[in-house]
Amino acid sequence: MISERYANAYTEVLEILNHLSEEELSKIPEEKIDFYKQNKNNDYEFKFNTRLDYDKQNISREANAILVSLYLDYFATEEEKIKINEILDLNLRKEEVEKRIKYNKDDIFKTEDNINKEIEPIKNEETINNKLIKTKESFFVKFKNFIFKLLHINEKN
Repeated sequence: MISERYANAYTEVLEILNHLSEEELSKIPEEKIDFYKQNKNNDYEFKFNTRLDYDKQNISREANAILVSLYLDYFATEEEKIKINEILDLNLRKEEVEKRIKYNKDDIFKTEDNINKEIEPIKNEETINNKLIKTKESFFVKFKNFIFKLLHINEKN
């Protein structure tokens, strides 16, 4: 039995695939498309708006993962595959470091500066790899920076 999250993701993927040309769609094996059709959630409504950017669409993480996998397997050039795999590897390593720091019982009282020192090598690697990963600032960080700028406060003081 497929979970509801994946059934919804298959519905999203099929809707997005409907916007591909016949030539592009033919690159994906029919068995995969049939699997998505058989396991999709028929009660879930999802519409892909071609006028909006992809990142503005309300696409689930599961559907994104499936689409990345399809792109890697059937559309990407060797160079693109290398870059995408580097991005995925960096994201995974960054996530592992953050989890290790967050759940380390010995570091409960560690300061934010020490945590940033541990994450810094990964950020440097991102820079070295042509800034392959965009990191988004949270609303709180943007708001804090805006306030500091208004008050002419240097964050490091």
